[in-house]
Amino acid sequence: MAEPSLARLSALFFGFLLLLAAYSWFPRLHSGFLSGTGVRKTLGPDPKLHVDHSSAKPQHPLDPLTVREIKRVQTILFDYDPGFGSGSATIHSMALDEPDKTRVVKWKKGQRLPSRRAEVLALSSGQSHVIIVDLDSGRVVSDVVNPTSGYPILTMDDLIAASQVALKSIEFNRSVEARGVKLSDLVALPTFTGWYGPEEGRRILKVQCFTSQDTPNYFMRPIEGLYATVDMDKLEVIKIVNKSPVPIPKAAGTEYRYSVLNKPVHMDRINPISIEQPDGPSFRVENGHLVKWANWVFHVKADHRAGMIISQATVRDSETGEARSVMYKGFPSELFVPYMDPEELWYYKTYLDAGEIGLGPAAMPLVPLNDCPRNAYYIDGVFASPDGKAIVQPNMICLFERYAGDVSWRHSEILIPNADIRESRPKVTLVARMATSVGNYDYTFDWEFQTDGLIRVTVAASGMLMVKGTPYDNVDDLGDKEDDSGPLISENVIGVVHDHFITFHLDMDIDGPTNNSLVKVHLEKQRVPTGKSPRKSYLKVKKYVAKTEKDAQIKLSLYDPYEFHIVNPNRKSRLGNPACYRIIPGGNAASLLDHDDPPQIRGAFTNNQIWVTRYNRSEQFAGGVLVYESHGDDTLQVWSDRDRSIENKDIVLWYTLGFHHIPCQEDYPVMPTVAASFELKPVNFFESNPVIGVAPFFEKDLPVCRPFPSS
Repeated sequence: MAEPSLARLSALFFGFLLLLAAYSWFPRLHSGFLSGTGVRKTLGPDPKLHVDHSSAKPQHPLDPLTVREIKRVQTILFDYDPGFGSGSATIHSMALDEPDKTRVVKWKKGQRLPSRRAEVLALSSGQSHVIIVDLDSGRVVSDVVNPTSGYPILTMDDLIAASQVALKSIEFNRSVEARGVKLSDLVALPTFTGWYGPEEGRRILKVQCFTSQDTPNYFMRPIEGLYATVDMDKLEVIKIVNKSPVPIPKAAGTEYRYSVLNKPVHMDRINPISIEQPDGPSFRVENGHLVKWANWVFHVKADHRAGMIISQATVRDSETGEARSVMYKGFPSELFVPYMDPEELWYYKTYLDAGEIGLGPAAMPLVPLNDCPRNAYYIDGVFASPDGKAIVQPNMICLFERYAGDVSWRHSEILIPNADIRESRPKVTLVARMATSVGNYDYTFDWEFQTDGLIRVTVAASGMLMVKGTPYDNVDDLGDKEDDSGPLISENVIGVVHDHFITFHLDMDIDGPTNNSLVKVHLEKQRVPTGKSPRKSYLKVKKYVAKTEKDAQIKLSLYDPYEFHIVNPNRKSRLGNPACYRIIPGGNAASLLDHDDPPQIRGAFTNNQIWVTRYNRSEQFAGGVLVYESHGDDTLQVWSDRDRSIENKDIVLWYTLGFHHIPCQEDYPVMPTVAASFELKPVNFFESNPVIGVAPFFEKDLPVCRPFPSS
């Protein structure tokens, strides 16, 4: 059999690349990408607004690397190690090496920016490098080799190479064709392997097979029982598994594109909805990243690994107008998605998406009017390709004001005779949104700011399930052989049970970066002494200050209720209460895997729902700096077990939200969105309700919209 041509290989990959949506420097995906040149970028409905990334300069200490800076880093690295020019050394991620926190906090607009540095994760001769490049001096100032186990984030070049290696294997191609699949319909999808010991010391990817015949939704048509293991250093197939074939699920019913679908929807039409702002948006964005809205100011930027980072969030005091610090930095630190199937072709599917592939380059441009409303403002991401060239991810983040008819506060007085008191205030919020497509799953991240000082963080999951082929097409055929890995969701399709966990890094700085503490507020049941009251029991509040990090390893329980407050004991209200923000968990789930299970060792940051650690600028990502095939030796669990003092210190709050996912038929062929959230709420931070004086809406302030008469 002749080897496939590179042109044919590229055609085979296109569907995979388009949906994987990762590392978008792949040049065919978007015409708006940049390779070291300028691009005119629309920011909103006004086409006159644009950003020329080729000439952009940083204006804030936390601004991401610009196109010019990425080009300079590339030049410095080429001079430092010729391997970067020849391709023997590759860049796996490049981001701003942020200045020391104390310098950022002290910096004022108009002052000179702190020294600009870049952190580069690179791979050279099989060795992992963490390189710091000083842009001012033009030198590499640090190059640490293999600081921990694991390898850097994968690149699109890695994924393409793994697929190419598999598809050049005659044995692999024959195995595909023996199952009745044309090579022209084959999608060879590299999947991440985790770490289980035997293959230690080399980077590997496992290539799983699907068919795209008659559908773009190849995820629903797995070629079950066939995969190839590829050594990424030697670029060779080291193992092919070819189990007894099972029927390939049908293509019918897998289409999801609106332009192609011809399926009737048995519901009345929903008319288009749009928010109108006669006076324009209430927020403004200065220098591309500094957002000012109502009583909030914060910095927002795209990030290669975290997707979107919110920094230096301050809220204006309702009494004095003082800008008060709430959070220095917040972002999704790591995702953990373990699938619950121990069989040979599935056991390794336990993904750490942020550290293995990155949430930033996997973020496709947001879809106007659908991902974001008409009044949205868009922000680009700027990243580096494996060869060090700058690329632009267009419309990666959007900002918009939201009003859905919700109420900020209200009261109608019914007990005072003849009093007509009906006070109500609308709840208008500001949302910063980013969506990322990590393979089959799409995640939407929202940071929502309220005028009462509350921040709500929401993660919504949609996209396609990762499914397993089966010979059964009806549950009645299963009998006592019900599949252990999940339920039947379509003919010959099993939805494998799995978990989603997202751990957030929340560097809370309540009225400053120092002298913060975690206070555990416990509701303790008290028994009323006999004869003292008709009541038999009540709840009493008791407060405990966490002294060390192990005191702040917290598992949530409905039957042992706590509130968790980050307080500044040195900033007190007029009544003597310390300024505080409280984390309010939403619906949640806990990882139930054994702690000695290799995936849980790597994902040990999900052992608790809440952690508080001592601030350390090197402890940013809960799964460690180098995550691919890591051994779990550089995780949040490891840092917290050092048990450092956290009372009256600069501390970081970590919160993990999650959900168990037992798939069902409604998840096929595309899953409706499911969301989880948490809130950061002021407690004794303000002297009283900070939005008591906010004006209501009046008819004269709004555009004239007449209801359409119904029949």
